[in-house]
Amino acid sequence: MAETLGFFQQWLRSPLRVAAIAPSGRALASLITSEISPDTGPVIELGPGTGAFTRALIARGVRQEDLALIEYGSEFAVALQARYPGARTLWMDAARLQTVDLFNGQPAGAVVSGLPLLSIAPRKVMAILIGAFGKLRPDGAFYQFTYGPRCPVTPRMLDQLDLEAARIGGTLANLPPAAVYRLRRRGAGARRDFPRRDIAGGR
Repeated sequence: MAETLGFFQQWLRSPLRVAAIAPSGRALASLITSEISPDTGPVIELGPGTGAFTRALIARGVRQEDLALIEYGSEFAVALQARYPGARTLWMDAARLQTVDLFNGQPAGAVVSGLPLLSIAPRKVMAILIGAFGKLRPDGAFYQFTYGPRCPVTPRMLDQLDLEAARIGGTLANLPPAAVYRLRRRGAGARRDFPRRDIAGGR
């Protein structure tokens, strides 16, 4: 309850940046991390907020030392650093991702994004994606959730960056209901096939 109240207070202060009135639920956290395991390698999380996805990543066996948490909200960043001391928490704008070295030059296997891309200017979304894919290995994936009816990254932007997007599932057990998309470089999907998941309720 305290976590939800804190999240709501942050939304009141900056509704466009937070873009949701409550933290992501367990069903969405489970869905967006469903293809990630300890074998994925380092994981970058963008906009972790209260840490709903962070907890799910750790539950799937990702070590804190293999996590980089990029958070723009100072209150969230301080709380994340205290809660996950083994992870690297950076208080910064995700659009500046390409300016930092996160894992001593080792590429990440995945990026998990809690950013509200639909409320971010296209130029900034482009900078976020360029920075993220610059940190990913060639077969790495970028996971993004959305409350909208389609992928929050436009087909034009996908073409410009030579990326492809696939909906991996949706969940009604979230406030509001959400879907998750996987973005990766074109051609990388030929090496791996993933099942689609839709979650009506529960964990």
